[in-house]
Amino acid sequence: MDVAVIAARIGNKILSGIAVLMIMLLFSFGGHSLWDGLMVREGTFLSRDLLKYKPESGDEASLSQEELMAINPDTRGWITIDDTRIDYPVLHGETDMTYINTDIYGEFSLAGSIFLSCLNQTDFSDQYNLVYGHHVDNGGMFGDVVEFVHTDYFNTHQTGTLFLKNQIYDIELFACIEADAYDRLIYSPGSECDIAELLAYLVADSTQYREIGVTTEDNIVGLSTCADAQSNDRVILFGRLNKK
Repeated sequence: MDVAVIAARIGNKILSGIAVLMIMLLFSFGGHSLWDGLMVREGTFLSRDLLKYKPESGDEASLSQEELMAINPDTRGWITIDDTRIDYPVLHGETDMTYINTDIYGEFSLAGSIFLSCLNQTDFSDQYNLVYGHHVDNGGMFGDVVEFVHTDYFNTHQTGTLFLKNQIYDIELFACIEADAYDRLIYSPGSECDIAELLAYLVADSTQYREIGVTTEDNIVGLSTCADAQSNDRVILFGRLNKK
C-alpha cells in the first residue's frame, strides 16, 4: 500500500480521535457548568427547616436566635427586606472570608451566607454596620439589592426588619449607591467609619436617595453585593436602624 495513503489514514484516525476528545470535553464542561449553576441556585433560598426559625415577634425572636445559635454559634440575627426575597439569618465570622462559600451548617456552598462584617460589633451597635451577600441571578441571597438602583423599585420598597436576640429594629431604607470593591468610605464599617463623611458621600453620590432625616447620631446598615460576576462593581443598599 502506498505510504502516503497509510499516512493519510493514520492522520484521519488521529484527527477523529482529537475531535471525539474535544466533544467529550465540551460535554463535560457543559455538564459541570449546568450542575454548578444548579447547585448555586439550590443554595440561595432557605429550606423549610431554616425558615421555621424566622422570628415574628419579640419573644419568638429570642427563642429563634437561641435555636439558630444551636445550629451555628456565629448566628447573630435575621434580616428581612419587605416585599423582596431578602429574608435570611445573619452570621458573623472571624474574617470576611469565613462565610463567603460556607452555609449556616458550616458546609461548603457556592452561594455562601449572609454575614456581618468582621469589623463590626456582633450586636449591630456600631453607627455603620455592613452586611454582605452574594448576587445570585435568580434573586436569591442579595440578588434583589441590585434592583434598588431602579427608581420605581427604590420608591416602592422602603422598609425591612432586623431581628436580634434581645432587640428588634425597623429598617428604614434611604439610599442605594453603586461603587467599587475598594471604596474606602463604603468598606470601612465599625470603628473605622467616619459617619459624617459617609452620610455626606451618600447624599452626593447615591444612585437613589430618599431624605428621611438621617443624622450622625443614627445607626445605619449597609447591604452589599456584587453588581455582576465579571467586575469589582458593587451595589450597596442603606437603611437606618430604628429600635422598636
